Amino acid sequence: MFEARALSDRVEAVREARTPDVQVLDCERDFETLTPALAEDLGLVVDALEPATYPTSWLPDDAPTLLTHYASSDLTIGMPGDGSVVWTHQTDPPIVLVKPRVEGSPESFVDFLIAEALVQVDLEVPEHFIGFFEETYPDLDAAVALDPNGTYQVAAALYDGWVGLQTREVFADWHDEHPELADAWQDAGTRLEDRVSELPRAVARDETDFADATELACAAIKHAIELPAPFAALDTDAYLDHGPAYAIQWAEKTFDSLED
Repeated sequence: MFEARALSDRVEAVREARTPDVQVLDCERDFETLTPALAEDLGLVVDALEPATYPTSWLPDDAPTLLTHYASSDLTIGMPGDGSVVWTHQTDPPIVLVKPRVEGSPESFVDFLIAEALVQVDLEVPEHFIGFFEETYPDLDAAVALDPNGTYQVAAALYDGWVGLQTREVFADWHDEHPELADAWQDAGTRLEDRVSELPRAVARDETDFADATELACAAIKHAIELPAPFAALDTDAYLDHGPAYAIQWAEKTFDSLED
């Protein structure tokens, strides 16, 4: 199921500099969420497994089943929306998992995704948005007034944006030390620019729902792309400093304005 991935020199340099103990593994099968049984197979390649557990009081009563399982004491790795490369602190040492879906992607972009995961591990940010919002997640649920899956998508996006405010500072310094990775970071951002600039029109015309728009805008933050209103308010030091409280306040004001 899992085997060590051969890393390019540029990614290995990032790993050695930031997270030398982290293992990067290829997965035999694609997944959104590794079930506890499959996740425990990692016990064969790591020293220890330490499942993360979150209080049930942090979840709304109608939280998606997958989120409820994730918050339980079962070892669960990866969640919908996590992308092609995931990482976890629930193992000792921490690991980065590369899914088969990356096959066919440009090698430079895959390298960037792996390097990004290594940076996130090094920053010691929460592994999932539930560890970011904690007991305030029901407040976000009330603020956005969406169905459970919509709330999940917005929460994941807002967390991704908050992490992106931190990682982009690292990426911006790669032009000298890791130019290929910096180029891949910039190229991915360039591909997003037109879509991001059109978001207000797309939402106004009902061509894009608000959860999808939030996901795209927050994904652009790590690429230092200029965001349109109301998402520009998330590209601020205030969001970086105040995190979930700021995100909930932003959601309340934004959804109130949408209703008006």
